[in-house]
Amino acid sequence: MEWKGATDGAPWMQRCLIGLFKLLPLWLLYGLMCLVIPFYVLIDSKGRRASRAFYRRLGHSRAGSLRMAWLNMFNMGKVVLDRFAAYAGKSFEIVGEGLEIYDRMSRGENGAILLSAHTGNYEMVGYLLPSRKPMSVLVYGGETSTVMENRSRLFSKTSIRMVKVEEDMSHLFKLNAALASGEFVSLPADRVYGSSKTVRSRFLGEEASFPAGPFKLAKSRDVPVYAVHVMKEGLRRYRVYMDRMPADGGAQEMADAYCASLERTVRKYPLQWYNFFDFWKQ
Repeated sequence: MEWKGATDGAPWMQRCLIGLFKLLPLWLLYGLMCLVIPFYVLIDSKGRRASRAFYRRLGHSRAGSLRMAWLNMFNMGKVVLDRFAAYAGKSFEIVGEGLEIYDRMSRGENGAILLSAHTGNYEMVGYLLPSRKPMSVLVYGGETSTVMENRSRLFSKTSIRMVKVEEDMSHLFKLNAALASGEFVSLPADRVYGSSKTVRSRFLGEEASFPAGPFKLAKSRDVPVYAVHVMKEGLRRYRVYMDRMPADGGAQEMADAYCASLERTVRKYPLQWYNFFDFWKQ
């Protein structure tokens, strides 16, 4: 997850937030956040414009898109707070048919690729859904030391390993080795991080760029590939969706299937879309 102001705070502020969660209920901190979000809506003009454009694309009026943008940022704040609540030891529930698929795959001998997106709160699945086999999760730099330390602490209780993106591309060797060993590999597939290698696919009525790497990696290995969405449904409940990607065709066909899965998800959960930039011009 990336949200300027929510994840980019000073480490001492984030440590204080974790301390507050040990003393205060989750709903109370949600309520306090209501007082802060309007300032983000006003100050973050780029994010506000991008969010409103997204809701105009979904058919909302100018006035309606402003309301949806406020609710969108409020929901983003909630999932960020949920992450810090998890760091503080708060419990959450995870449900959905995707749990059965995930459990069945974790019992098998073959590896699998899980494609995530900046929707819902994908990170929570790592804290709430233990895997019977190792999982290598691709992560990008930029998080504070507090976030990384707590993330590592919670993941240390599971079979999850974080694989940081390296300039020399050595992370690709680690991911390939994990798949060859019959392990899970998880990586985001909805943002282009400065790479020129992209695929164009139709998303919400217009073509957008998606990173080619995840889809090329998936097609290079004979393993199941799933688009995974972890969506917030209640104060402490998340629902997992897993859509199987087609085994036939190339990277373009898989990208198209992934986009279709992503579009179904954001239409069902329109307030949980967290790409605060012009997605169609990335």
